[in-house]
Amino acid sequence: MKRYLVLENGNVYEGEAMGAEGSVISEIVFTTAMTAYLETLTDPSYKGQAVVQTFPLIGNYGIITPDMESSKVNVSGYIVREACDLPSNFRCEKDLDTFLKEQGIPGLKGIDTRALTKCLRESGTMNGAICNDPNEFSIDEIKAYKIKDPVEEVTTPEETVVEAQGELKFKIAMFDFGIKGNITRELAKRGCEVHLLPADTSADKVRELAPDGIFLSNGPGDPEDNIKAIETMKDLKDSGIPIMGICLGHQILALAHGFQTSKLKYGHRGANHPVKNLETGKVYITSQNHGYQVVSSSIDPEVAKEYFVNVNDGTNEGIKYIGKPAYSVQFHPEACGGPKDTEFLFDTFINMMEDRGNK
Repeated sequence: MKRYLVLENGNVYEGEAMGAEGSVISEIVFTTAMTAYLETLTDPSYKGQAVVQTFPLIGNYGIITPDMESSKVNVSGYIVREACDLPSNFRCEKDLDTFLKEQGIPGLKGIDTRALTKCLRESGTMNGAICNDPNEFSIDEIKAYKIKDPVEEVTTPEETVVEAQGELKFKIAMFDFGIKGNITRELAKRGCEVHLLPADTSADKVRELAPDGIFLSNGPGDPEDNIKAIETMKDLKDSGIPIMGICLGHQILALAHGFQTSKLKYGHRGANHPVKNLETGKVYITSQNHGYQVVSSSIDPEVAKEYFVNVNDGTNEGIKYIGKPAYSVQFHPEACGGPKDTEFLFDTFINMMEDRGNK
C-alpha cells in the first residue's frame, strides 16, 4: 500500500505504508543514530514529532520491551529507508511493523531518506503529513500545525517513587518533563530514591519533600512554554539544594536565571555529537535530542559560565552556576542507547549532595 510524506514546502515523497493505518501531521525531524531505534521511538522528547532515521536499515534486532525509555511510543510518525521484517536477536519479542501497529503509530518506508534529510538540513525543520493520499491535507493545514502542551501529555500525573538500589543515600525531587527511564536507573543505582514529580509541581511541595537534590529532566517542546516550571525554579534556584538538569531541564534552569533560548535550524539528534569541556579541554561523544538551545551570549558571566560547547557548531551544551551547587547539560549523559562518555556527570551530582551533607 502506498503512503506519502508531504512537506510544508510542497515536496512529496512516495513510499510504502508500515505501522498503523491513518494519517498524521507533525513536525518532521531526523536522527543520525545508527542504533537504538527503540529508545528513539519511546523517548518522550519526541512528542509531536515524526522521526526520520538516517541509518538505512531499521528494525534488524526487533523490539525488546525492557529497553524502552518509557511505557509507550511517543513519536507521531516514523520514517525509514528500509524496515527489517525478519529481525534476529535472542531477546527479540516482535518486529517493528507489528509494534507500530499495536501502538497506533503510522509509518513510511521505502523513501529516499538521504534526500529528505538533506532537505531538512538545508531548509530547516518543517511540518509534514504522513498520509495515504498526497492531496488529503492542504499546504496551509500542514503549515498551521503546532506542537501544543507536549510536556503536559508526557509528565507523570502524580508523584511516583523509584526506590534506590542497595543502600539509600539520597532523596531526589525529579521534575518529570518527559523523562527517559535510564535517568532514574542511573540515579537509583547510585543509592538515590527518586520522587518523580508532575511538571507543574510547586516550590512549596518540593520544600515539603525536603530532598537532598533537585533534578530537571529532559522533555519535548519549546522551553519558554513551561512558564510554571520556570517560575518554580526561580523560587528554588537559590535554595542551596544541589540542582542538575538535562536537555529541556537545562533550558528551563537557564530561563529561570534570566538567560535566553532559541530554536535551532534543524536541531541536534543522534548519538555522535562531540562536546568540549571548557574546563579541561576534553572532548566527549554524546547522545542528543533537542531542537532548542540556550543562547550563549545571553549567559550572564556574573551568574554562570559555559561548561560544555558543541564542537560542530559552537552552541551551548552545558552551564555551571557560580556560587551555588547547580549545573546542567544539553546532552544525555544517561545515553541509553548511545555513548557512555559523560556518565560521570551523575557522580558529580552525587558529590554535590555529599558535600552539602558534610557541611
